[in-house]
Amino acid sequence: MASRPNIHLYTTQTPNGIKISITLEELGLPYKFTKIDISKDTQKEPWFLEINPNGRIPALTDTFEDGRAISLFESGSIQQYLVDQYDKDYKISYPRGTREYYEVNNWVSHTTLCKGLFFLNAGVGPMQGQANHFNRYAPERIEYGVKRYTNETRRLYGVLNTQLEKSTSGYLVGDKCTIADIAHWGWITSAFWAGVDINEFPALKAWDDRMLARPGVEKGRHVPEPHRIKELAKDPKEIERHAEESRTWIQKGMTADAKK
Repeated sequence: MASRPNIHLYTTQTPNGIKISITLEELGLPYKFTKIDISKDTQKEPWFLEINPNGRIPALTDTFEDGRAISLFESGSIQQYLVDQYDKDYKISYPRGTREYYEVNNWVSHTTLCKGLFFLNAGVGPMQGQANHFNRYAPERIEYGVKRYTNETRRLYGVLNTQLEKSTSGYLVGDKCTIADIAHWGWITSAFWAGVDINEFPALKAWDDRMLARPGVEKGRHVPEPHRIKELAKDPKEIERHAEESRTWIQKGMTADAKK
């Protein structure tokens, strides 16, 4: 039987991508990674579609308990797999059936019997993703879209801020950092890109700083390339250059998808 873990991560520098590399680093697991260049539609190539038929990152392969290869996709599903298989000491999770296990599930997202989307993927992820789109990538500024999704992102930040104000540990659930915190961090730390000022939410801002100080977060956020969102926020010219570059290939991809 092949040795395990035998993890290979396929990813790029996005909030959903770095949540997996951070999870791997927090668990101290060995892994290889391949950068997927989504600006060149690498994720649409046949070899990648064999791993993730949906053509999205992140994706992950491993050797399963039966010695055969397994492919995982959707970031919440990958996180759940990693803690189920490898977090035997509950470094960033809680035992199944405990109160904290179910409370973590409130905040992270995975599918159970193809249903049941939770706070991150039903809320922060899609709402902030749309705020990013209308603030940075849309070919023209549509105020309704900007306000709708930026305000909803801000509302969800308020929910997180309230949860953290009540926390005695400084993390979302229980007495430690869990996959709930890791799942949210890549989105929250890039709040400005969605038009949200994180300083409006003091408990959330303190949590962002606390997460950034963790060695696993610091190492994992730079996979597959340097994570420069904090530096980007300080440079208006670079913000516009990056937005324009992204806008071009996103619009190209939308046009191609519409023809299918």
